[in-house]
Amino acid sequence: MAQRTGQHPVFRNPWAIALTVTLATFMEVLDTSIANVALPHIAGNLSVDQTTSTWVLTSYLVSNAIVLPISGWLATRYGRKRFYMSCVALFTISSFLCGIAPNIGLLILFRIMQGAGGGGLAPSEQAILADTFAPAKRGMAFAVYGMAVVLAPAIGPTLGGVITDNFSWRWIFFLNVPVGFLSLYLSHKMVVDPPYLAVEREKAKNKGVDFMGLVLVALWVSTMQVVLDKGEQDDWWNATYLRWFIVISASSLIAFVTWEWRHPDPIVDIKLFKNRSFAISCAMMLMLGAVLFGTTVLIPQYMQTIAGYTATLAGETLSPGGLSILFLMPLIGFLVSRVDTRLLVAIGFSSQAWALFYMASHLSSGISFHTAMLLRIYQAMGLAFLFVPINTVSYAGIPAGQNNQVSSLVNLMRNLGGSIGISMVTTFLARRAQVHQNFLVQHVSRFDQPTQSFLNGAQAAVMHAGFSAATATQKAYGELAGMVAREAMTLAYVDTIRGFGYAAALMIPCVFLLKKPKPGAVAAH
Repeated sequence: MAQRTGQHPVFRNPWAIALTVTLATFMEVLDTSIANVALPHIAGNLSVDQTTSTWVLTSYLVSNAIVLPISGWLATRYGRKRFYMSCVALFTISSFLCGIAPNIGLLILFRIMQGAGGGGLAPSEQAILADTFAPAKRGMAFAVYGMAVVLAPAIGPTLGGVITDNFSWRWIFFLNVPVGFLSLYLSHKMVVDPPYLAVEREKAKNKGVDFMGLVLVALWVSTMQVVLDKGEQDDWWNATYLRWFIVISASSLIAFVTWEWRHPDPIVDIKLFKNRSFAISCAMMLMLGAVLFGTTVLIPQYMQTIAGYTATLAGETLSPGGLSILFLMPLIGFLVSRVDTRLLVAIGFSSQAWALFYMASHLSSGISFHTAMLLRIYQAMGLAFLFVPINTVSYAGIPAGQNNQVSSLVNLMRNLGGSIGISMVTTFLARRAQVHQNFLVQHVSRFDQPTQSFLNGAQAAVMHAGFSAATATQKAYGELAGMVAREAMTLAYVDTIRGFGYAAALMIPCVFLLKKPKPGAVAAH
């Protein structure tokens, strides 16, 4: 199946391996966004309230986040292929169990299992690609992988809407089963652990298990994930359990970093952050995750709540952006090994900032589908310039034996960024909408000429429809209140999108702190 020369295995058909691992990536990333649309259907079908149903998402995110940082250690200790296939099997089986879950309790349990399986997929797959392809070709391999990671959340809301509207929410989970079995078969036939992993595995067997590190990292990421997911819903510091979770998360993070830094055989190699390029790459991946997932939630939500689109049509505004990424990724993969990677990242963040500012300036309650689609395409083009170069440069100067650790930490940053981005959207929207509504209400008075003209026109229209004067007055004031609320919410969306634009712009100077790579060897060890 493979001929190995030196440190990097040379496979007879590395692109078949790239497509094999990308299949599972697409399945797992899609599942993080596709279930969002189905929550109301799940709540109704299982006879629970909307708040309880959100634990279907939270439980998955928490278990996924716990496994992500330790997946590198698990892959090294038990063999990467074995660990990877175990994750695919667990994800596939738990997907089927989610589909047949008779009540909310079992569904949440199966989602925890599914999240644990999904958490080990992306880091293992990225490390497999890093070892399968020579440094000069790694950019193109990450481009193929990146298509799945960036495209899946873009089409997830649309696909979720179509499935739930026309079939049953259970098919969201059943769809994973044939894909999972196909992935298992192809992985068994094609994926091979490189020679150095056998050596690293033998070394790991002779070392003790860092149980304290395991406990601390699980405590940190689980409590932080709950805080990010439930913060706005339960009003952050006003909820006693969230205050405790914030304190526990911060304390366990400090203890975890301190413990792992001093431990001779850490479960997560924190000292990788001493490498400047790796540390900056992680920060950029955190920001990329925040912008990607934050806007993926923001845009369909705006189209539904302000523009009045259906869930399916709102999700479809994202799909053309995903296709633009699909076409641009191979070009970026080609350029990564030929030009300064820092230039590509600078173009990506600059384009991202411009697109978000441009989007904010063109939002209105009467926005057309065509305009919304173009705004997303402009943003997506910038995203294409970020994922592959950042992933590629994160391996620069890192020994091959650390590939598992690098991939787990980079993917952790992307997922944490996504959670932070989504949390920022919900919190910032609520806060800014209140600010704008207070301001608008102060400037709307029955003695104000424009307001009076609006009320008179609305009253006349209602009376013309056959209602009494008293009813017409009531309806006119109701319409005015609704208009003020919509305008306040629109301004809140504008502020939130601009906030993401400023965040992207702040990353541009950081690009030049990266070490200058050598063309053609950007990911060399």
